[in-house]
Amino acid sequence: MMNLLSTEEGRILVGTARQAITHHLDGKNFDPADRVNSELSVPRGVFVTLFDHMMSRGLRGCIGNPFPKTSLLNETVRCAVEAATMDPRFAPLRQDEFLRSIALEATVLSPLEHITVKSPLDFPLNIKVGRDGLLVGGVGTRGLLLPQVAIDEGFDEEEFLNQCCLKAGLMPDAWVTGSVKVARFQGQIFSEDAPGGRVFERKLKGIGRKG
Repeated sequence: MMNLLSTEEGRILVGTARQAITHHLDGKNFDPADRVNSELSVPRGVFVTLFDHMMSRGLRGCIGNPFPKTSLLNETVRCAVEAATMDPRFAPLRQDEFLRSIALEATVLSPLEHITVKSPLDFPLNIKVGRDGLLVGGVGTRGLLLPQVAIDEGFDEEEFLNQCCLKAGLMPDAWVTGSVKVARFQGQIFSEDAPGGRVFERKLKGIGRKG
């Protein structure tokens, strides 16, 4: 089980991510205020996702860390700046683009839970779309997909595993071979409804196994 953030803590987290990117694009350093006795001060995995609000909320960057070494707030600052400037899939954000069209989402991760099965074919039975994110680890490589990816793309559990293997640079059916390790986690998602807009907690609805 993961300790959930309050709605106010979620607003602070997303607001801090926005401030961090704004300062970085202005060429300034940013040091978030300490939040002692708060979940924000605890080391937690987090991913920061950027969406282009002008392009039907198309992905514009996503960087995270499931293995935190510093507080959730500090991890969020680092991941936000890297999502805006270092995601290799996209050009770095420009300041005008950020202010005009980029909405933010922060996903706070529960601790990873490695899935132990008698047969690799049982992996899908131990995963629930709409609840779990996945981390697949192969030989010197790993791939992670957040819980909302399966919902947004319409994956069932098997396709979720396939896509996570592809993210790791493996064959999509690598999870069937017994050569990879699979871990699951949950995520608490806080999103802006528009660039710099209202922050709300996004709840996922699972689609489950087909057939």
